[in-house]
Order: sequence, then C-alpha cells, then structure tokens
Amino acid sequence: MYLHLGQDYIVPLQQVVCVFDMDTATVSKRTQRLLTRLQEEGRIIELYEDLPRAAVLCEDTLGETLYLTQLSPQALQRRAEKGYAV
Repeated sequence: MYLHLGQDYIVPLQQVVCVFDMDTATVSKRTQRLLTRLQEEGRIIELYEDLPRAAVLCEDTLGETLYLTQLSPQALQRRAEKGYAV
C-alpha cells in the first residue's frame, strides 16, 4: 500500500518511519539536529506552497528521506488508516 503525500508524491507505507507535526517538532533539539543533518545531506523534499504542516520521515535501502508536506498530520494518519492509497 502507498501513502499519498501531496503534489503527486507517493511512498510505500512500510517505508514511513514517523510523521512529525511541524508546529511542535522543531522545539526538540533532537529533531532540530535531524532536520539539519537531512538538509545538509540534501535529503529533504518540499511538497508545500506556503508553510509545511507535517514532516514524513521515510527510510529505504538508500537511506532516510524527509518529506515536508502541506497536509496535516491528522490527514496523513486518516489516509494511512483508511487505506487511502494510490
């Protein structure tokens, strides 16, 4: 099954490690270090026009990728739970 992240991006659901709420995630120093590292490695994909509402961390054989999306964490959760797959 796949999870649609917005702007024609889909990821296999089994690759999703976690979903961060961008309103609260950047408060943690640990999350800030993760974001900084992924930014430096060029592993962040921006899928938003105004401000990102959620960050989806995925991992596959090539490593970690962080998708910043304008969808809310709740919308992503509903899509994953209801099998809103593409």
